[in-house]
Amino acid sequence: MTQPATARLAGLMVFGSALGWSTSGLFSRAIQTDTATMILFRGLSGAAGLFILLLALRGVAGLRDFARLGWAGVSYALASGLGMLFFIGALQNTSVAHVSIIYATVPFAAAAVGWLFLSEVPSRAAMIASALALLGAVAMVGLGSDGHWTGDLMALGMMLTAAAMMGIARANPGMPTLAAGTLSAVWAPLVCLPFARMEGLDGPMLGLLAAFGLVNTTMALALFILGSRHLPAVRTALLSALETPMTPLWVWLVFAETPDAATLAGGAVVLGAVLWYIRQEGRAGTG
Repeated sequence: MTQPATARLAGLMVFGSALGWSTSGLFSRAIQTDTATMILFRGLSGAAGLFILLLALRGVAGLRDFARLGWAGVSYALASGLGMLFFIGALQNTSVAHVSIIYATVPFAAAAVGWLFLSEVPSRAAMIASALALLGAVAMVGLGSDGHWTGDLMALGMMLTAAAMMGIARANPGMPTLAAGTLSAVWAPLVCLPFARMEGLDGPMLGLLAAFGLVNTTMALALFILGSRHLPAVRTALLSALETPMTPLWVWLVFAETPDAATLAGGAVVLGAVLWYIRQEGRAGTG
C-alpha cells in the first residue's frame, strides 16, 4: 500500500475511533451506577474485546507483544489508563458538552508534543486550527454555566494524556500499541475494584456496561491505536476532535441535555476550526 493510501486509511480509522468515542455521553447517562463501578465493568469488557482482537490479528505472537512493551509501551499503557479514569470521572462530574469540547483542545497539546519531542513542525493551518479550537474551549469553560470545575479539570487531564499517547505512538511506530492498549484497559479498572458496588446491577445494566466497553474501548481504542501511529500527532488530534460536536448531539437527541449558549458557541468554533483545517489539508496535501 502506498504512503498516501496508508495515510488515508489511517485517517479513516481515527475518524472511526471518534465515532466510537462519541457514544460515551450516551452510555454514561443511560447507565445508572457510580463512577468506580462504571469504570470497572466498562474497562474489563473493553479489555476482553481488545485481547480477542489482539489474538485475531497477531495470533500467538500477540501474547509475546506484552513482553516487548518496553518503556514506551508501559508509558503508553499508563497514559491510556489514566485517560480512562479521567474520562469517566469527567463525564460523571460535568456536562457531556464540556467534556467533549475540552477534549477538542488536544490538537494544541499534540502540536506542542510533536514540536518539542519529535521535531515535527506543524503546518500554519494546523497551528491556526489548534489555536481556534483552544479559543473555543476557553470561551465555553469561562462563559458557560452547564459544567462543574471538578469534571472540567478531569477532562483537562484526559486531554493531556491523549496528547501524550499520540506523541508516544508517533515516536515509536514499532511499539506493540494494541498490547499496550489492552494492558491499560486492565490496570485502570482494577484500581477501581475496591470501590465498585455490585448491588443494583441487573441484566440490562450489565449489558449496557458491556456494550459501553466494546464500543467505546475495544472498537474506538483499537481504531485509534492502529491509525494514529501512521499520522502526525496534530492531524490525529484534529480528526479526533470531530468527536466534539457528535458527543453532546447524541445526548441531546436521547436525553434532552441541552448545552447553554456559551457551550454551543464554543463547540461551533471548535468544529469550524477542525473542518477548516481538513479543507486546507486537502488543498495543500500536507499535515
